[in-house]
Amino acid sequence: MNVSRAVAAGLIATASMTALLLIEPAVGLPEIAIGQLLSSSLSFTTAVLSAGPALGWLLHFLVGIVWALLYAGAVVVRLPGTALVRGILYGGMVFLLAQAVLMPLVGAGFFSRGDVPTLVGSLLGHVVYGGVLGWTYAEAGSSGFVAGPKPV
Repeated sequence: MNVSRAVAAGLIATASMTALLLIEPAVGLPEIAIGQLLSSSLSFTTAVLSAGPALGWLLHFLVGIVWALLYAGAVVVRLPGTALVRGILYGGMVFLLAQAVLMPLVGAGFFSRGDVPTLVGSLLGHVVYGGVLGWTYAEAGSSGFVAGPKPV
């Protein structure tokens, strides 16, 4: 595993996901305000610190890096397909975990209480995160942008 490559890919993937989540309301999907959601769920820090949503956004990016490190260290070699496909599959797994564990923890309910527009927006965000992560992590280790066999 290349840690610096994984961290860079995690930052790029998280930024891509965040950009998509910010524009989703323009196409009729609900706003998923990750920064506000995470910062308000950290009640002890918001009571002590005045960072507000900035703390939530920082946590969002740190979690994106942790997921990227897990992908690079343990998951990438276990998934089938191209780098993009492996990343998309991973993003889908992260979506399932987020909806089954994180959303209930922050009070949004198991699978967002069945709110289909929220689920669609979240799934799109996580698939973009995974796809960008898989592609970026693989491309950062290659000498070019064209996929193909590595020289011997």
